[in-house]
Amino acid sequence: MSGSEMKSNGENGTAGPRKRIKRNSRTLSTGDATTVDAILLAKACPQLKNSRRSRNGRGRGAPKKGGAGGKGTWGTPGSELQPDFVDHKDPNYDSEAEKDNLEFEAITPAVKEEDLEKVVSPLIVEYFEHGDTNEVIMSLEELNLSNVRAALVALVVQLSLERKPSHREMCSVLLSDCYDRILEEEDYENGFKLLLESIGDISLDTPEAATWIGNFAARCIADDCLAPKFLQEKTEKPLSPKAQECLAHASALLKMPHGLVRLDNVWGTGGGMRPVQSLVKQIQLLIREYLVSEDIQEAQRCLRELEVPHFHHELVYEALLFTIEDMHDAAIGALVKLLKACDESGIITPQQMQRGFDRVYSEMNDIVIDVPPAYSVLERIVDKCLKEGNFLPEKVVTMMPSRGRKRFVSEGDGGRVKDC
Repeated sequence: MSGSEMKSNGENGTAGPRKRIKRNSRTLSTGDATTVDAILLAKACPQLKNSRRSRNGRGRGAPKKGGAGGKGTWGTPGSELQPDFVDHKDPNYDSEAEKDNLEFEAITPAVKEEDLEKVVSPLIVEYFEHGDTNEVIMSLEELNLSNVRAALVALVVQLSLERKPSHREMCSVLLSDCYDRILEEEDYENGFKLLLESIGDISLDTPEAATWIGNFAARCIADDCLAPKFLQEKTEKPLSPKAQECLAHASALLKMPHGLVRLDNVWGTGGGMRPVQSLVKQIQLLIREYLVSEDIQEAQRCLRELEVPHFHHELVYEALLFTIEDMHDAAIGALVKLLKACDESGIITPQQMQRGFDRVYSEMNDIVIDVPPAYSVLERIVDKCLKEGNFLPEKVVTMMPSRGRKRFVSEGDGGRVKDC
């Protein structure tokens, strides 16, 4: 067919030969019209060659996978801000860590027995100041005490043996509050076994250790921290005489009438918590015993055990009243010795000494009604103190009251001069 014939056929409306379309390596089926149209569109519009839009004619025309699909993409916008975002192109990216999915957990190292005292002692010393058991327990819970819980019980008891009765009461409360939180019944048993094994060495520094450890054991039994059978259990090794004395003392405390109730005050009541009337009675009893025995060391020990240094002026006041009522030189001499010893040891401060004398001075008008020679006896006491070393504050001497007339003539005594 010539060129003129082909032209005439085109003009006459007859179909001429179609233009061949270069196809890809894959053959397209006749029914895949959309794919063909997409290819034709890509041929006609080369700028759409690298388009990320869907080419199958479906969807809303949005980028595939939100713009995160395909090789070399950056991911969805904002994905880099997510905590679990991993950039595989990051130079610090470690593929091995991602494969293993490792999870790290903080582990607290166990406290060794030789380090227990260094860790726990500061907590107990602070506890003696603030008295908050919950704070101590929370601090102990942060430590790994799995291997030294029995030693913890023994350490708390030993630290309290070097302190006052009120501190031992605080340690008993602490041991009770630790039950079922960081300590179990087995820990208390093993802790007291450690104390019984070393009670001989403890007694060298604390002679009353057998009695005080027995108090702790009885108190723990009363608080349901320790089983009563612990006192009757037989040990593999024979107990020392001190250990036997300790267990016998604990058994005696539990067998006394209303023993479980009385054990709440096995250490007595702390000085600051004790009623004033109770303190006054204790001080009066102390002075009576001293005037009989004149044992200064025992009197000072009893005064320290009251743990009321702010109330020591009561001792001065009560001692002066007893001496004024007694009026004998022996009582005056014993009183002066006690006051001098307490001043030298620092048990009674100059402020407390002055306050005790000031209280007596302010009540002399009432005292002289019951004891007429009260002024002269008081003068003898002050003179004796000055002779024994002048340990009284200066104001005590200068402010001493005196009666207007030390001597007067009674009309009914025939003019006889009387001392008052």
